Amino acid sequence: MARIATLTLNPALDQSTRTDKVRPTHKLRCAEPRIEPGGGGINVARVIHALGGEVTAVFPCGGPTGTTFEKLLRDTGVPIAPVPIAGTTRASLTVDENETGEQYRFVLPGPMLAEAELEQLLQAVIADSPRYVVASGSLPPGCDPAIFHRLCGLSGKIGARLVVDTSGPALAALERGCAWLVKPSLREVEELVGRELAGDAEQFAAARELRGRGFADVVVVSLAERGALLVAEGTELRLPAIEVPAGSAVGAGDSMVAGLTLALAANKTLGDALLYGIAAGAAALLTPGAELTRREDVERLYSAALARGSMQNRS
Repeated sequence: MARIATLTLNPALDQSTRTDKVRPTHKLRCAEPRIEPGGGGINVARVIHALGGEVTAVFPCGGPTGTTFEKLLRDTGVPIAPVPIAGTTRASLTVDENETGEQYRFVLPGPMLAEAELEQLLQAVIADSPRYVVASGSLPPGCDPAIFHRLCGLSGKIGARLVVDTSGPALAALERGCAWLVKPSLREVEELVGRELAGDAEQFAAARELRGRGFADVVVVSLAERGALLVAEGTELRLPAIEVPAGSAVGAGDSMVAGLTLALAANKTLGDALLYGIAAGAAALLTPGAELTRREDVERLYSAALARGSMQNRS
């Protein structure tokens, strides 16, 4: 199986808990918190590791929060390549409200990274000699949105495929041939093409447009509860979501990227890889709080979906 490296430029120490009701000005008595290392690429690496893949997580690490973060990530068994920084690793908080079942997610901005720290992170990714590089999550404050263009150039030099899952200016900056695969949400695609996309035909057309504008060779659009679609050279696929009991959505998108990339690293077809990614994302909904996908859930959901033959091929 091909080796994978993940890059997380803005990791977070994820804390999750529960309280009866979220109310302003009141002290909210919460349950014992669950504390885990998080951030887009960190979550992707943890899921890939849990699913049996070969992966190294590259990330900046600093301050007391960073020390705790690194220890917790080491405890998961994920191979890591932390890069020391002058700033302090951020924290985030997820609170589930018992009374309504609603979930509240509080996300802090994170530290600024110096140019030398950014260069160290990029070089740490390449030093691992991966076949796939996954850059996932938000950028730290003040970071040039074109950072992934630099990563693309470095990945190309070692023959690695770059998979990017990001948003905002960093996503917009992928135009003109940066990534091998990009996974925006439907809302993000609508923002990029400047129009609402009402149905499959319009959504496929928009994905083709992104390919034409050089965002990536492969465009995967996450449709949330409606599944996902994929557009590549000679291939267009639309897969429905896998229905599971609703749970915490934390890490669902990252789990999808992890499953998709791992399947590609195992030489599965684009269709099978997308289905495996959908299964991994659905499996994340079965776990509480910030807990990520379990391998047995992914395999069970994938096998059942494969048996149903639910894939729609438009190639």
